[in-house]
Parts: sequence; C-alpha cells; structure tokens
Amino acid sequence: MLNSKPEKKSWNINSFRQLGLLGFIIIICIIIQARNSEFLSVKNIFDLLCDDSILGVLAVGMMSVILTGGIDLSIGSTIALSGMITAISVARIPSLNPLVAVLIGCAVGFAAGVVNGFLIAKCNIPPFIATLGTMDIFRGLTYAISGGKWISAYQMPDSFKSIGTAKVCGISALIIIAAVILAIAYYFFNYTRTGRKIYAVGSNRESARITGIDTVKIVWLVYIIMGVLAGLAGVLWVSKYASAQGDTASGEEMFAIAACVLGGICITGGSGKISGLILGTLFIGILNNALPMIHVSTFWQNFIEGMIILFAVLMGIYVKRQNEKAALKRRKI
Repeated sequence: MLNSKPEKKSWNINSFRQLGLLGFIIIICIIIQARNSEFLSVKNIFDLLCDDSILGVLAVGMMSVILTGGIDLSIGSTIALSGMITAISVARIPSLNPLVAVLIGCAVGFAAGVVNGFLIAKCNIPPFIATLGTMDIFRGLTYAISGGKWISAYQMPDSFKSIGTAKVCGISALIIIAAVILAIAYYFFNYTRTGRKIYAVGSNRESARITGIDTVKIVWLVYIIMGVLAGLAGVLWVSKYASAQGDTASGEEMFAIAACVLGGICITGGSGKISGLILGTLFIGILNNALPMIHVSTFWQNFIEGMIILFAVLMGIYVKRQNEKAALKRRKI
C-alpha cells in the first residue's frame, strides 16, 4: 500500500480536472485583463502572490488534515491567538530576535494542534465538533490575553514588521516562505513513508490500521502540522498588516478549505495533490484580487465565491464516483 505513489489509478480524471481549473484560471485572467489593464501588470501579479502566500501556507496544513478525512475549523482562531501572543511579546521586548518571534508563534500553533489532535485522535470526537469548540476557545483566549485591546504598528519594532514586508531580490519574503513550504509539502506527501501513510489513513482507516499503521499517531500528527502552519501564518499576518486584534483572520479557515476543494483534494480523504492545491490557492487569490478591481460589490463577491466552491464540491463528488466505477471495472476484469 505504501510503496505506490498516491492517485496513480485516477491520473486521467484528476489530471483532466486540474487542466480544466488551469484553463478556467486563464480564461478568468483574460476577462479581468480586458476589464482592467492593470490586472496582469507585474506589480499587481506580485501583490496578488504576496496576498495569497499566507493562504498557501494554511492550505498545506488543511490539505494534510483533509487527506485523513478530517477538518479544522479553528485555524482562524489559532492565527489570531498566535499572532496576538507574538505581537505582545515583541511589543514588550522590542529587541526580540525576529526568528524567536516566529518560533513563539509556531509554538502557540503547535500547542493548538496538540489539543485538537488529542480531542480527535485520542478522544474520538468528530473533527467538526472538536475544532468548532476549540475555535471559540482559542478566539476567547485571544480576547482574554489582549484584554480586548489591539496591538498596533507603532508598538511593534521594525525588525518584526520586516518579516512580512522584506524582499529578497525584489521578491516578497512571504512568497518565498510559501514557495518553500509548498516544495517541502510536495516532497513530504510524495516521497516519504509518513506522507503515504496519511493517504492510506484517509483512503481506509481500518485497512490502514490492520496493515500496521498507527492511525492515532498519524491523525494527531496532521493536526499538529496544521497548528504549526497556522501559528506561522499568525506571525506572518500580524507582521504584514502590522496589527494584532481579537478578530484577526476570522473566517480564514473557509478560504483554506475552499482552496483544497477547488484543487481537487477529496473532502472525504485519501486523494489530492500539491499541484492541484497550488491551482486552488491561486484561484482564490485571483478572485480576491480581481473582483474588487472590476468593481464587483462585496455581496456579489461572496455569492460568486460560494457558487464556485459549491461547483467544486459537486465536481469532487463526480470525480470520486468515476474513480469508484473505474476501480469496480478493473476488479471485474
């Protein structure tokens, strides 16, 4: 089970879906460019990628969770909590090394992931219920720790704010961080035993357990991965926008889930590729960037995004059924 690369059996269908999404992205870009000539300018493309980079980090974590058949609704609150604790730390200790600030945020995210993993993997609480509860718990902790107050730009040292604004060879550090994480995720899911175990657990948890995979450990691990990446995203968010508040990243988990679903990550687990995730994340970023540029109201933006996500879910169901039919035909042969 673990010696074969995931999704070889459904290459044609899933590859067609990814090509379809890529084609749709190209068509959307052409239409938007016709309406606003600034859309495909070099500056706007880099701005789009920079704005989309934090979502890319989160989407990797959400992919790992969804591949096991789980979900994490608490990541927006984890971002807020890790961002707030990090912002308070740098506000009180202006000389704090930026790397230490990043580690603080990741540590907070790690703790959140451990809690979620314990509730889901050890206590067998359904992921939706467990993370719905911790979503409110983490958000409440954010307000309690901050006393309901904001941490603003003037309270943060320039060294910390530079994490989200720095450029390397003219490219935003956020884009580079997201690219590195995506590259690591690609290797992890495709070329490591643990990555393949994640697919196996999502495909059939009982079969994975029978073959000797520690399913509890794997499920716990993916929530820790999600937590650490959400903690990192919290630091990047606060650094980029130079503001930490109680309602930071409210609803951001929906965008991460949408990026996964659009990218072909099966919502019931066991199927999905990083290449699809990148396209899904890019598509969400294009919508968020392009719709305001052609003066689409916020209400219609939500409607359009919701319809696209619903279509992606239906497409995912269709692909899964086609895969199951193909598997049945092969067994008969």
